[in-house]
Amino acid sequence: MATVLVTGGAGYIGSHTCVQLLDAGHEVIVLDNLSNSSEQSLHRVQSLSNKTLTFIRGDIRDAATLDQLFAKYNIDAVIHFAGLKAVGESQQIPLTYFEHNIAGSIALFNAMQRAQVFKLVFSSSATVYDESNISPLNEDMPTGMPSNNYGYTKLIIEQLLEKLAIAEPKWSIALLRYFNPVGAHKSGCMGEDPQGTPNNLMPYVTQVAVGRREQLSIYGNDYDTVDGTGVRDYIHVVDLASAHLCALKNRLLSTGCRAWNIGTGTGSSVLQVVQAFEKVNGINIPYQFVPRREGDVATSFSDNRRAITELGWKPQYTLEDMLLDSWNWQKTNPKGYR
Repeated sequence: MATVLVTGGAGYIGSHTCVQLLDAGHEVIVLDNLSNSSEQSLHRVQSLSNKTLTFIRGDIRDAATLDQLFAKYNIDAVIHFAGLKAVGESQQIPLTYFEHNIAGSIALFNAMQRAQVFKLVFSSSATVYDESNISPLNEDMPTGMPSNNYGYTKLIIEQLLEKLAIAEPKWSIALLRYFNPVGAHKSGCMGEDPQGTPNNLMPYVTQVAVGRREQLSIYGNDYDTVDGTGVRDYIHVVDLASAHLCALKNRLLSTGCRAWNIGTGTGSSVLQVVQAFEKVNGINIPYQFVPRREGDVATSFSDNRRAITELGWKPQYTLEDMLLDSWNWQKTNPKGYR
């Protein structure tokens, strides 16, 4: 079993991955500055897995903290989630995104190199694909200049890591290109808890359902899609977490840099998701159409065959599961972790 450093491990995807790492017998060390997460999530990780992890409150941009951490613990691999992730916000404060996501990642990779730790699973995004590609998107398709700064930071980090693996053959790097994570742990103890106005569809829907928001804003209803609303590939966060364990296992035994799509391979429109949520949970979701968001594409869904073939991973959960689990988390925790 490995000792794994999880940056951003108190966040939505990080916390779900920590549960699975602990359940699989790995030692887990979480580094998180709690800027968009809660330490409460880590208490719940430990109670769900009945195991303990080590939490260090700190920032990936802080070289001294990183060096102390690598010196103190015998770390085998890093799963790197830490970073800012709001598409709209990234357009307003690009330098902040470049500093946290790009400079922060470089600081982490430098610290790993100093500590001779070369196994890395990086949390990337389907936004790195060129927007002219037609879905389903596969890993051989060209990447392109994302129309938002969040996606741009993911693309730059992927390119840095690809060049690093060529220059330094010791490195073994997984680039996991997520589609749209939704859902929550079956227990209802853990889920997505964004600070401020949600940028993602599902927490927006559940906050309307629980009465925290008056109505859902749907960005754009004039796309060339089945009903005019954007089509996305929604993946259960528990399936996404299990992909990290499969990628970790693969990278512990390999070298080089390899990208994998993590999605279900099926697209659903925003309206289809809202209507399905209403049906499976028996709740009415009032909504309004508002103008498109800058940087949004009409349709994006994955070809996930490479991950299935090479990682031995397969999504287990349906859209209905995702919607039931999302609502179970929100109604059990109407104010999230607060």
